[in-house]
Amino acid sequence: MSDTERPADQPRAVDDDAWEKACAEDLAAEQARRRAQYGTPPGSAAEELRRLVDAVSEKLSGLQTPIAGMAAQGAVNQLINQAKSVVEPVIQRNPEVFDHLAAAGSELLAAYRSAVQGHERRWTQEDRKDEGKSGGDPIDLD
Repeated sequence: MSDTERPADQPRAVDDDAWEKACAEDLAAEQARRRAQYGTPPGSAAEELRRLVDAVSEKLSGLQTPIAGMAAQGAVNQLINQAKSVVEPVIQRNPEVFDHLAAAGSELLAAYRSAVQGHERRWTQEDRKDEGKSGGDPIDLD
């Protein structure tokens, strides 16, 4: 009997999850490939803000100011701790707010870019029109 012919009596073994498993394996492989190529993806906006605060605090703590001395260093550390104590509870209570703010910021940036490009297009067109109408003498600034 060939492989294409099967007796009707013997049921064919079917894995109901085969497609799901194959997709999950492909997704995991693709994610691993992207992590290897691009590094770890950025986290949520709240996580990124937390990382920014930590990075800034580390940088400010590392600065050594010989003029102001230890008093200024203590004041900087106190300021950093106060900023962290203000930011951290907000991040913990409302992490999705920062995602919305980041999306809104992106939308505002896109709108601003569009407006600026429109104005630049009009300005350059006006400059081209004005070049042909130049009736005065050019001014030499040298």
